[in-house]
Amino acid sequence: ANMDRKWKWVPGIMLLMLLSHMTSALEVPLDLPQPPTIILQSPKDYIFDPRENIVIYCEAKGKPQPSFSWTRNGTHFDVEEDSKVLMKPGSGTLVIDISGEKAEAYEGTYQCTAHNDHGTAVSNNIVIRQSRSPLWSKERNEAIVVQMGVSLVLQCRPPAGLPPPVIFWMDNSEWFLPLDKRVSQALNGDLYFSNVLPEDSRNDYICYARFPHTQTIQQKQPISVTVLDSKLQISHVGHYRRPGFMLPFGATSTKMVLKGETLELECIADGLPTPDISWEKDGGELPSGRISFHNFQKKLKISEVNEADAGNYRCTAINSLGDAHHIIKVTVKAAPFWVSAPRNLILAPNETGILTCRVSGEPKPKIAWFVNGVAIENAPEDHTRKVEDDTVILSNVQSGSSAVYQCNASNEFGYLLANAFVSVLAEPPRVLTPPNQVYQVITNSPALLHCASFGSPIPTITWFKDSQTTIKNGDPYVIHENGTLEIHVAQPINSGKYTCIATNHLGIKENHVFLEVKEPTRILKQPEYKVVQRGMSAVFECKVKHDISLSPTMTWLKDNGELPDDERFEVDTDSLTIKDVTDEDEGRYTCIMNTTLDQDSASAMLTVVENRTYLILFTERPGPPTDLELTDQTERSVRLTWTPGDEHNSPTQKFLIQYEDLLHQPGVWTNLTEVAGSSTTAQLDLSPYVYYSFRVLALNHVGYSEPSQSSKQYRTNPAAPDVNPSDVKGVGLEPGNLVISWTPLTGFQSNGPGLEYKVQWRRKDVEENWSSATVANLSHFVVSGTPVFEPFEITVQALNNYGNGPDPEVKIGYSGEDMPLSAPESVEVNVHNSTLAEVKWERVSLSSVRGKLQGYKVLTCLCLRFVYICEQVLTFSGNHSEGQLPDLQPYSVYSLFIRVLNNKGEGPPSPTKTFETPEGVPGKPSFLEVTNPSLESLTLEWGPPINKNGHLAGYTLKYQQVNGTNEVGPIKVMTFLPNETTITIGNLNASMLYKFDLSAMTIKGSGPIITKEAFTAMDTSESSVHTHKNTTTKTKCFYRDFMCLSQATGLTLFFLLCTVVSSIWDPKKTKFDISFIFNVHSHHLSSPPSPSLFSGPAVANRQVDIATQGWFIGLMCAIALLILVLLIVCFIKRNKGGKYPVKEKEDAHQDPEIQPMKEDDGTFGEYSDTEDHKPLKGSRTPSNGTVRRDESDDSLVDYGEGGDGQFNEDGSFIGQYSGKKEKDTHEGNESSEAPSPVNAMNSFV
Repeated sequence: ANMDRKWKWVPGIMLLMLLSHMTSALEVPLDLPQPPTIILQSPKDYIFDPRENIVIYCEAKGKPQPSFSWTRNGTHFDVEEDSKVLMKPGSGTLVIDISGEKAEAYEGTYQCTAHNDHGTAVSNNIVIRQSRSPLWSKERNEAIVVQMGVSLVLQCRPPAGLPPPVIFWMDNSEWFLPLDKRVSQALNGDLYFSNVLPEDSRNDYICYARFPHTQTIQQKQPISVTVLDSKLQISHVGHYRRPGFMLPFGATSTKMVLKGETLELECIADGLPTPDISWEKDGGELPSGRISFHNFQKKLKISEVNEADAGNYRCTAINSLGDAHHIIKVTVKAAPFWVSAPRNLILAPNETGILTCRVSGEPKPKIAWFVNGVAIENAPEDHTRKVEDDTVILSNVQSGSSAVYQCNASNEFGYLLANAFVSVLAEPPRVLTPPNQVYQVITNSPALLHCASFGSPIPTITWFKDSQTTIKNGDPYVIHENGTLEIHVAQPINSGKYTCIATNHLGIKENHVFLEVKEPTRILKQPEYKVVQRGMSAVFECKVKHDISLSPTMTWLKDNGELPDDERFEVDTDSLTIKDVTDEDEGRYTCIMNTTLDQDSASAMLTVVENRTYLILFTERPGPPTDLELTDQTERSVRLTWTPGDEHNSPTQKFLIQYEDLLHQPGVWTNLTEVAGSSTTAQLDLSPYVYYSFRVLALNHVGYSEPSQSSKQYRTNPAAPDVNPSDVKGVGLEPGNLVISWTPLTGFQSNGPGLEYKVQWRRKDVEENWSSATVANLSHFVVSGTPVFEPFEITVQALNNYGNGPDPEVKIGYSGEDMPLSAPESVEVNVHNSTLAEVKWERVSLSSVRGKLQGYKVLTCLCLRFVYICEQVLTFSGNHSEGQLPDLQPYSVYSLFIRVLNNKGEGPPSPTKTFETPEGVPGKPSFLEVTNPSLESLTLEWGPPINKNGHLAGYTLKYQQVNGTNEVGPIKVMTFLPNETTITIGNLNASMLYKFDLSAMTIKGSGPIITKEAFTAMDTSESSVHTHKNTTTKTKCFYRDFMCLSQATGLTLFFLLCTVVSSIWDPKKTKFDISFIFNVHSHHLSSPPSPSLFSGPAVANRQVDIATQGWFIGLMCAIALLILVLLIVCFIKRNKGGKYPVKEKEDAHQDPEIQPMKEDDGTFGEYSDTEDHKPLKGSRTPSNGTVRRDESDDSLVDYGEGGDGQFNEDGSFIGQYSGKKEKDTHEGNESSEAPSPVNAMNSFV
């Protein structure tokens, strides 16, 4: 059967309670005269809430009932004169009503006195103070501006409260500021930054103070911190700094703590990278179990401080550049504490008693004695009293000399006050334990029979059993000082009547109690492991034996919980039946038998399986073997013979022989050997010094049988060990030691009593004698004072009282390693290409490694924005002197240093080596955008690569016409200077898709390309593109014909006005382009011709200045000359008052859709403004500098006065261009002059 069993006794806790009762102080019955004893008082330091009444407790007992009085600040406090003060009846407790009163008036030091005819007891001095939560003093915090990487302290300086406030930092959103290894709050509440980062910039660093007594929170004015990026050039390791301590200051500091309190030590360091903090105690170890680290190792806490905690505590701050140390010298002082407090004395007349007041503290407390609240030197003289420092001796006391003595022990850190009365009584004995009390215990458990008594002189207690046998102190009985009789191991024979007799010279008193020793509760038939088919029934039996006088209660549990509430579960007196078993019923079932005194339990598993049909119906496990017999007995062997049990229709396959070692592992059965199923005997090999007991199990195809009955015990004689310990190793855990460890022998392997281990060691390859030590009950031995990392030969041999084990095998171990001493020298870096370098160094001497060489660690740091970022760490295992540094950034500055490694750690760094990687090919341009598509041109904009990897030599642009993904046009190549980031490509085909490939170049070649595809425009009415800034711009073009030429010339000048309408209007960046289209045609032409040139909106002026190109200057001069001639002709014709044929035609038709100008002001409708403004020469923006959303609509209808503008067949817009007027008080671009072509030109130049 597979089962668990638990057995426990109920009265264990009761025993502890009774034992504590036996050590309690002697109590005087309250019906007898006695001096006062204070039983309740307020704490020494009492901080009250001004919103509530002050309650100062003082309760005392005595006979007669004591009266109470109070002092405040050393003088009598008349309670009756103050209507706000009430003393509770029959008590000294004060209730002070401070509502409507100034609570400060009742602050002070109070002391209670309890007095009756037999003496006076006094309370502690109770200091009453009002809790305070003052407001923060008004102050203005200056904004703090610091460079990135420096340290910073934000001071809190909370107002002093009572009790002190709890400090924390938050932001305006009332979120706690995150604290980490870099940012921490000190014990004083200040906020420390080991180094500041840009993300520390914020304007809401707020210090809060929470006053716990009044539950109020005060806040400091917010502090603003701005962190600036450093622009300093860095020659070595940039802003990286060795650690230094921000708190405490200096190299050493001191700290005093009182015994029993919690020691808090704090070290906060600055440095970059952020230092790590570690702690150690000079000349000792940090106390385990009482130590804890907080605030990311910056705070060390030691609870329950004692004298051994004094000493020097070293905190170490370390980062990659070095370390710093600070020593805190801790001294432990102690307020007075009791060694032995004075206890009440009950003396009979003419007796002698001693009061002792033993205290300790640092510095040593001074002891002062008082009698009834008066200093003993000022008390009435008493010849029976003698004071010797911490002892008062009372000799030959007489009736009426009862008194209360006070012992006051004090030093600079506090005081102790104890009352102990001396009561002089002549009182015959009385037994306080109730008579005829019955005690019930379980066999083999302890029994305690009480006989509490009182008398003066103190009575002598005598015990009798069955009123005849006198019980003496000794096994199995113990009579305690308070009269309690203890029986260590109660047996049924100890049951009976016990009588205790209390005797003094004034009388005798007896009391009877009874002891009943009960039989323990035992489960005789335990539940067995069950395998049940689904739908069948499972029955667990649990038969119990218990004492007939006790009423047992049977409880069943499933998986340590209650049984399911299911009618399928039937609980009987001694069984549990589960009907129609389901898969959910599988689990562990436990029966628990409880009585009022003890309980017993046992459990078994239920496994539910599927329904099966068995071919063999009547087979089962074999019966257990019988008749075990031991023969042929020798020192190391014995023959075991047995009789097989019933095979139950299945042949026995084998027999398993097990043994129990009653000497070393009683109750544990271990497999010894197996024999064939046809055998009935086995020759067993035995070990020395074992108390053998054997049993046999039979196995067939169903399973193992029940074990046979155990054989007779067979003991083998002791002998020397046959084997030595295994897994012998020698490893140094600390510098200067060698820990030799091994796997100890088992008791079975010991072969005899007195097992020990002989440990030997000597240095390898050194002619010296073996050193040795013999140890017992250990699995390791520490050799101290060894050289650092030296090979040792070690052996471990087993021995006992009967000799030594075999010669041990010699093993090689190494003493403890220490940190390497040397740093690699002659560090050289050979740069192979822009991403690969090779570093070489001179190996350190193996002796300086001071441990097993693990390799070399190369730390490579990249200079980014004048700060070295150390991210690449390469470790080269073994004794290498070179290694490759892959994955470097081209055209970068690196710094590296090398450390040697052993198992203990890293050695010092080598001198820093700085190197640069050459230029490489650049990354691809950061962006490529196509803007301002027109019929024959596209404008490209791009950004320089993010990773330039060198000096940019320029850009290469390849483009061709494509059809979907098929490249159909010839590839054209253009190159640009590094400062060129935009180009307008003309001579393109309208409504065609073009593919553009752009790459950046350095002297090392071209980098990866960035590709963009775009269509040219289909018409000139409107186009929409997206710039790389995600801003949609729309180009709107308007034809204006001034018809200022004569009929004879047959020439008409058309202006194509294109403006940019953007969803985000920027008057400083928006330009208007005017394209001039010249055509010679008949004056009868009713519409403007198709434009031969289109110019879209200009982009930011990052392209090459075209105005400096010679061809452009020549072209502009020719155009200017031509315009000048035409304007002169226009002026001549106008001055003559002639009309132009086109104008006459417009006047005749009066069609608003083809009117070129508004007649009221003669200006372009789209760019007119109020008449109050003067024209702004060269203006390129609308008058208000903005374009309203409704005016940037894609439709051009908004630009016509009639709203029904039309397009001609060739796509030209010929409607009215009088736009909506926008009033603006800032600037304008209209003119009040006559609408001449010159004025029109002036508004766009």
